This record gives sequence, C-alpha cells and structure tokens, in this order.
Amino acid sequence: MSIIRYFPLLSHWLARRDFPAPVLDAIQKAIAAGEQHHQGQVCFAIEGALPLRELARGHGARPRAQEVFAHLRVWDTAHNSGVLIYVLLAERAIEIVADRGIAARVPQGEWQTLCERMRDRFASGEYERGASEGVRAVSGILAQHFPADGSGTPNELPDRPVLL
Repeated sequence: MSIIRYFPLLSHWLARRDFPAPVLDAIQKAIAAGEQHHQGQVCFAIEGALPLRELARGHGARPRAQEVFAHLRVWDTAHNSGVLIYVLLAERAIEIVADRGIAARVPQGEWQTLCERMRDRFASGEYERGASEGVRAVSGILAQHFPADGSGTPNELPDRPVLL
C-alpha cells in the first residue's frame, strides 16, 4: 500500500506522469485496431489512487474496478462483451472486468495472467508497451469468442483511455 493513496492530487499527477498523452494515444490506437477484429468493446481506465470514500469503506482494486465498470457503462453493449482494463497506480493493481457474455467463456485465471504480464511491464516503467500488449491480448481473446462478422460493429464505447 502506497502513501500516495492518501493524496488524490498527487495520485492524479502520477497518472499523468505514467500515462502522458502519447501513451494514451497509443492505447487508443490499439483499442481501435483490435475492435476491427471482434464484436466486443474494450475500455481502459486509469486511476492514480482510490477515492477517499472507497478507502473509508475498506475497498480495494477489484470492487473499485467493478464500480468503474458500471459507471462507464461497459456492461451496456449489444453482445454483452464489454471488457474493462482498470489500472490503479497507487496500489500497483490491474483488474480486468468482463461483461457476462465474455465472462461465461473466459476463465478468470486467463484474465489474471494477462494482468500479471501488464503489471510486470509497468513495474519496469514500460507503461505504453504493457498497456498496448494488454489491449492486444484482450482483443485476441474477444476475437476468439466474438469474432467480427463483417457487418461493421458500431463503436459503443469510447476508445480513448479514461483518467479517473
């Protein structure tokens, strides 16, 4: 647990430092490219630290990721195939929350392995590489289970990563 979690302004600076505009651009491009190959929707959210109300409740990264999943309406996709990649920098935590359509087909362990690979990249300071590889891996999983059908699936969620 990092002391940064108690300083929201510092945590926002940390998010901007580790994920500057060029990194956000690269993630956005990876999401857009991946969504050409599947009918799912990928959302990427970055949070420097937990909000104080979450700390007071004793919540950690997973409950917060589920809250963000709902708040960003990742669940509200035509094929129930939305996936949130949630990064909580102060806790060095990465969570993947998948909508019921994809969660029924992909075991949680597969998502955890992906989170660990991203965490390793981030620990080495490779935020762009780790995030882009993570997005490509999620897109690969979605392409396996929800392949594009040639109908030009509409983009239901913004591709731009969200800084919370």
